[in-house]
Amino acid sequence: MGVNKISGAKSIQRMAEERVARKYPNLEVLNSYWVWEDGKAKYYEVILVDPQRPEIQHDNKINWICSKKHTRRAFRGLTSAGRKGRGLRHKGKGAEKVR
Repeated sequence: MGVNKISGAKSIQRMAEERVARKYPNLEVLNSYWVWEDGKAKYYEVILVDPQRPEIQHDNKINWICSKKHTRRAFRGLTSAGRKGRGLRHKGKGAEKVR
């Protein structure tokens, strides 16, 4: 998804995740990554998961996303880009000063 003309506290990648989550309300954002950029826009590929699919519900590696506490992850900053923007990359003693 291409993103342009954005500035502010949120990263462009996080804004792209939120735009995709608004466009596809029945899917959950798993993660995203940078694909390409030109002089005008940056492009990210956003990985979406359908929590209603039985294949997802029975797969032990990904079925955690089916629980209610993982709904609307992109809007709450629970994706990788969201956690990075909130300063949650660091753990342990001294991490308070990073945030």
